[in-house]
Amino acid sequence: MSIFLDSELTEAERREDARFRIIPMPLERTVSYGSGTVNGPSAIIAASNELERGTAGSEPCARGIHTEAPVDCSGPLPEVMSRLAARTRAAVEAGKIPVTLGGEHSLTYGAVMGVLSATHRPLGIVQVDAHADLRVAYQGEVHSHASVMHLLAEEGVRLAQFGVRALSFVEMESRRRNRVFHVDAEEIVTKNLHAIDLPEDFPEDVYVSFDVDGLDPSEMPATGTPVPGGLSYYQALHLVENALKGRRLVGLDVVELAPDGNEAWDFTAAQIVYRLMALGA
Repeated sequence: MSIFLDSELTEAERREDARFRIIPMPLERTVSYGSGTVNGPSAIIAASNELERGTAGSEPCARGIHTEAPVDCSGPLPEVMSRLAARTRAAVEAGKIPVTLGGEHSLTYGAVMGVLSATHRPLGIVQVDAHADLRVAYQGEVHSHASVMHLLAEEGVRLAQFGVRALSFVEMESRRRNRVFHVDAEEIVTKNLHAIDLPEDFPEDVYVSFDVDGLDPSEMPATGTPVPGGLSYYQALHLVENALKGRRLVGLDVVELAPDGNEAWDFTAAQIVYRLMALGA
């Protein structure tokens, strides 16, 4: 089995009681444009072997990283989500941080529901994304990548969205109805924003969902829907890091990598995963 950061981990750091649990989720069921997310987790794990141990002044791997077997993505989507939820719930109940590698964005529903069932506390999602993902359903599928945040908002999860630049009027209304905090890409990019504070009443427990299409296609073209006008690499990371100040990271996912043969993009996604892990180290 492939292991995240395999080339750098000591035997003690890859133990099952490690701080971070890597959960590969090769899900590709509702993609609506480009394809390839089924290969995202394996590409990220392969690229992670070229990472350095240090990132952002810390060494997350020193707390331990355990890579689990990939989640079975066959069968009805509700069953697939339940399998992932069981994984993330087990991680949180054990005092660990689940790190889900996608795979398409619909997986966030299962990952977050597992975290919620383990904590029984209010939860907020910090989402980096080109899309709001607030459709009620897309192409008849309620578990679509385009409706994942709608499902979670209906469960009472608070949302903070950074970098959106493609959304429908239905999603605009959903933002109002569900009190979604958002600062969209045009404002972030044209004002060169790197720090945006969350509302004071945003939950202390935070789950980070990082869709790689939140980055500009010049920095991440290997995704199904590369929308122009996106965030830069450091800008996106700084926004997440600032949002987490004074709050607690309880889980994260990095989704929508669709490898295209250029390993630079796989490496970028792997580096994002590891940098986000530093927030919980």
